[in-house]
Amino acid sequence: MSLISFLSCRGERNEKDWQRRKQQAMALRWPAAATGAHFGCRASKKGTMRPPPPSPSPAAKLLTLPPRIGPLFWPWEKVKVGPLVVSPMGFGTWAWGNQLLWGYKEEMDPLLQETFDLALRNGITLFDTADSYGTGRLNGQSERLLGKFIREFQGRNIGDDIVIATKFAAYPWRLTPGQFVKACKSSLERLQLDQIGIGQLHWSTANYAPLQEQALWDGLVAMYEEVQFSLLSMSDAQIELKEVCNSLGIRLIAYSPLGLGMLTGKYTTSRLPRGPRALLFRQVLPGLDPLLDSLKHISERRQKTMSQVAINWCICKGTIPIPGVKSVKQAEENLGSLGWRLSSDEIFELETAAKSSPKKMIQNIFQTR
Repeated sequence: MSLISFLSCRGERNEKDWQRRKQQAMALRWPAAATGAHFGCRASKKGTMRPPPPSPSPAAKLLTLPPRIGPLFWPWEKVKVGPLVVSPMGFGTWAWGNQLLWGYKEEMDPLLQETFDLALRNGITLFDTADSYGTGRLNGQSERLLGKFIREFQGRNIGDDIVIATKFAAYPWRLTPGQFVKACKSSLERLQLDQIGIGQLHWSTANYAPLQEQALWDGLVAMYEEVQFSLLSMSDAQIELKEVCNSLGIRLIAYSPLGLGMLTGKYTTSRLPRGPRALLFRQVLPGLDPLLDSLKHISERRQKTMSQVAINWCICKGTIPIPGVKSVKQAEENLGSLGWRLSSDEIFELETAAKSSPKKMIQNIFQTR
């Protein structure tokens, strides 16, 4: 049994590899996707091909969708990620051990375990973590907690169902593929698992240490993409990357689908989160009124929360969102993002509002250009 089912990198690749993947996409692009149609929700019957849709209006070209938006997912339904089968939404565990940004305290562990158990009982099988999640002496705490919670889960045998996606930090001293194998073994020890479902290079070094990037990629096999993707993260590069993933049959995993909490509706310029997030929120929130108003309008009409609408948009775009959770309440709210789907008009309304909002989320500085 291999240590890792498959490996990837979070974010875009270096320019040479990106151009190669783009050329592949142009050769393999689905017929419907090549038209740039905004709404293409119907699947063709086996052995037949749909006629091309009419040319879209300029407004409809805001964002292109894959040929189908996707089925209505319940948590216990599953989707394919490379050779793996996972829930249509995963949960992120960045906050599990991070004192600086998320205010973690070790007395929170029983609550986190209750949150994990609730997620599993409701069909969530994908959990995202990293070997660097945790601050100071708590470095790797997220992996340790996940391992503990998996072992102590009271219920069915989950060993064959759960998929752990972890990330290995591109520390300056990790220069060879062998050092990433060592990092993987350390993660396995913390998780107390025999195999990691998805192993990832946490960030690209192409912008500042291209030789290290090449060495690390020599030990990685790309099978899918994990990208900052949300209504706050819709740059041309991200949309193009999403289209390439669609064309290659790669399902994109969308991290930070709620923009670190900006899309939840819980914060205003006079009610900011604690810690370093407040500095970012103070800069971005004043320019998000069009988008937040649209989210609120749709959520009230749907009798959903703004968070659920924002996450459901990611699902409608054909991605697997991985919102972070650190409480039962958050897990229950996120689960309410499944089992329904925004209409085409609502998707268009949200994207139009996002485009008209003058402020955007600060993007991952390690993503290559």
